[in-house]
Amino acid sequence: MAKEIRVRAPVRVDLAGGWSDCAPFTHDQGGEVVNFAIDQYIEAVMRIDDDGKLSVEYHSDCPTSSGLGTSGALNVAFLAAISGDGRSPTEIAELAFQFEVLLGNRGGRQDQWAAAGGGFQHLMFHRENVEIMPFEPMPSATRWLQRHMVLAYTNITHTSGEIHNGIWQRYDDGDETVHSAIMTLREMARKVANSLTSDRRDIFIDAIRAVSAAIDDMSPELNQAYRPLVDDLMESKTALAWKGMGAAAGGTVAIFANHGKVEEVKAACTQAGWEIIDWNYDNEGLQRQVIET
Repeated sequence: MAKEIRVRAPVRVDLAGGWSDCAPFTHDQGGEVVNFAIDQYIEAVMRIDDDGKLSVEYHSDCPTSSGLGTSGALNVAFLAAISGDGRSPTEIAELAFQFEVLLGNRGGRQDQWAAAGGGFQHLMFHRENVEIMPFEPMPSATRWLQRHMVLAYTNITHTSGEIHNGIWQRYDDGDETVHSAIMTLREMARKVANSLTSDRRDIFIDAIRAVSAAIDDMSPELNQAYRPLVDDLMESKTALAWKGMGAAAGGTVAIFANHGKVEEVKAACTQAGWEIIDWNYDNEGLQRQVIET
C-alpha cells in the first residue's frame, strides 16, 4: 500500500557552549551546551507509491546558512522520514550525527539533539555520550527572552564545515588560544543555565557578553560580519549583548535589546539589510506522521 511520511524538525538558538560539543574537545575535557528550539522548521516528506518507488522532498523555513543548526535539523528530518520506524528521538539524533561524520563533518551533537527533543536543553557531552541535564527556566525568564531577543539574518552566508575545520586544525596543533576560548564557552553554558533557572538577567547578559568575547579571542573574523551594526547598538546601550549563531561569521545574529529598545534594534537591522526572524519557542521537537494513501 502506498504511504506518505511527514516529518518536522525545529532549528535551534545556541546560547552558550557551542564548539565544546565537538570532538576532540569532548574527549579531552567534556562539553556543555545550553540551547532552545524555535518555531522555524525543516520539513521532509517521503512518499512510497504502490510500486515501492521512493521520493523525498524538503522545505526549510530558514536559509541553510543561517547558523541555526539547519543542517543538523535537516538530517534529523531526513533520517526520521526514511528510517524512523521504532526509533526514539535521541536515537534518530545520534543516527543523524553519525551520518554527518560519514560525510566528513567535524561538528558536534547539539544541533541534532535540539531538533529531536525541542524545548530548552542543557546538554553535557563526554566522549560519545550525551547527557540531558534537568533544566527548567523560570517562566518569567523565558518571557523576558522572547520579548527582548531579536533574531536577524544578515544575508551573509557562511559554510560552517569550513569554519570548523580551520578552528579544529589549530586546536589539533596545540593552539592554547583556541583551547582557552572553548573552555570559556563551556563554562558560560553552566552560567547561562543557572541564570535562566533563577531569572538573573544580569548574569545572563554577562554570560552572553563573555561568549562573544571568547569567540573574538578564538578567531576575530568570526564576529566581524556583525560589528558595523552591533558595536553601535552596544555603545548607545540600545543593545545589552549579542551573539552570532552557530559557527558565526555571518548567518544569523541574536541581539538582546535593552528595555524599550526592541523596535529600535529591529529598525537598525532592517536598515542594514538584515532580515528579522519572527520566532517563538518550539516545545515539541521532532514530529513524525505516517499517512496511508
